[in-house]
Amino acid sequence: MNTTNATHTLIGPFSQVVTMTNLPEAGAIQDEQLQVEERAGVLVQEGKVLKVGKYDQLHREALENKYKLELIEEPMVLLPGLIDAHTHICFAGSRANDYAMRVAGKSYLEIARSGGGILDSVRKTREATLVELVDLLKKRCDRHLHEGITTCEVKSGYGLTVEEELKMLEAIKLVNKHHALDLIPTCLAAHMLPPEHTDAKVYLEEVLTELLPQIQEQELANRVDIFVEETAFKEEEALEYLHAAKEMGFDITVHADQFSTDGSRVAAEVGAISADHLEASGEEEIELLKNAGVVATVLPGASLGLGMHYAPARKMLDGGLCLAIATDWNPGSAPMGDLLMQAAVLGAAEKLTTAETLAAITTRAARALNLSDRGELAKGKMADMIAFPTENFKEILYFQGKLKPSKVWKSGKQLTSK
Repeated sequence: MNTTNATHTLIGPFSQVVTMTNLPEAGAIQDEQLQVEERAGVLVQEGKVLKVGKYDQLHREALENKYKLELIEEPMVLLPGLIDAHTHICFAGSRANDYAMRVAGKSYLEIARSGGGILDSVRKTREATLVELVDLLKKRCDRHLHEGITTCEVKSGYGLTVEEELKMLEAIKLVNKHHALDLIPTCLAAHMLPPEHTDAKVYLEEVLTELLPQIQEQELANRVDIFVEETAFKEEEALEYLHAAKEMGFDITVHADQFSTDGSRVAAEVGAISADHLEASGEEEIELLKNAGVVATVLPGASLGLGMHYAPARKMLDGGLCLAIATDWNPGSAPMGDLLMQAAVLGAAEKLTTAETLAAITTRAARALNLSDRGELAKGKMADMIAFPTENFKEILYFQGKLKPSKVWKSGKQLTSK
């Protein structure tokens, strides 16, 4: 007769467990503020963390209560699963030709005139079937999960019609239903003005009256985004649209301050959960976002892909903002999609502490998605965990993304191991 108490599992021992708990919600973080448990274990119950503590003590408790044991036999450091709070990974096609022209010195306008740019991705995504989009998205999710991302935001925005936006969001919903990686869908129908439209106000009204009600009815997303920029939507248009979407009950996030600074004002005025990009933000914008309690999500992948400067992450933290780091993985400006590498490189460039960088891809990234049940290893939180083959957590960023997790758990279930 099997007398094991299968509802509880003790996982360990780990050389170190970095819990990411008890950190300030915003502003600077010193490495000394990290809670690092040496030779520790994690007790999991029904997919959630029950207890983190010294392994020997937890092991005695496990033996007494006949808990299941999951032994870690090699030196490893455990962190919460990573959270990528801004991606566009539901798309078809490649923009490699765009990239080659861009690094050769061609302007955005020249690339667009040659058939490239966002509208190239729109054409290819519209041409793709639902099945094809599901397959492409699943493969990108497989890679993300293998690299330690356990929660990932995914935007629409390459459909730009009611029917095509619904197709994208349906693909995200289908993958989310069957994939271990948690997908957080966002409607970005306001990515840019579609080629069929010449009037932004008319298009946004169509989104509000025809698309968003169907999204709610089919439970496809509860987040709405808009790109505020001269080449996309202007401040006044964005404010009217977002106020209306918020009235409908949607959470709000904003593509803000990538090239100009109107977006941060929009995010602050509508009470957005996050403002994303922020490469052009200065002290005034940082103060606006801080006073409005908006999370600053910076996207180093876009800076790398476009060959432009990073968002001022150091100034943001010193100015009291909650900073998240995400990949912006997309077919145009940010095709790399490697969260850990991008976070490490941004941290080196902007002089972020190890604690600030790790918080930006775990607990503070969870805040950017309005998720309170993950991003930390603490009682009651989801047991989303990743283990790195090292004895020192500082080596994770030291190797600038080349040290990948060798084990990944989702809700306490080990998914990958190498």
